[in-house]
Amino acid sequence: MADYIHEVRALVGHRPMILNTAAGALLDDHNRLLLQERADTGDWSFPGGYMEFGASFAETCQREYLEDAGIEVEPVKLLQLFDKDFYTYPNGDQTQLITALYLVRQTGGKPLDHVTNETKQVKYFDLDNLPTLFNDQSKKMVQAVIDEVNSWQAG
Repeated sequence: MADYIHEVRALVGHRPMILNTAAGALLDDHNRLLLQERADTGDWSFPGGYMEFGASFAETCQREYLEDAGIEVEPVKLLQLFDKDFYTYPNGDQTQLITALYLVRQTGGKPLDHVTNETKQVKYFDLDNLPTLFNDQSKKMVQAVIDEVNSWQAG
């Protein structure tokens, strides 16, 4: 997919693009959230990424979670669709990110224990003690997870 985006970017430059993405929220037994420290910015975000042509949001979530975090997951619930968030990358690329956030459960794999081209590390965090997040959409996504956990506790 990175090649596809690079090809399109070669044509449009830094002009705004609408990009579809999917991410997963994985909680441990203590309702701590697994986050990825991004190699590009050093901020933290949900494992996830760009949709490939022909893929669904759920398939994208599974593929990207494995790539970014080393964990095989199964989407169990669509928590929220975020469709009005904008981000300008450090290189000047402008995007409107349409992201499907899923609550996921682990089906295999183990958290990455080495640096990749996209991930410095993955780590679980308490929902009330999170690191610096990647962008405003990541902050809204955390709130969706907190709301979901609160609904369980109220339920």
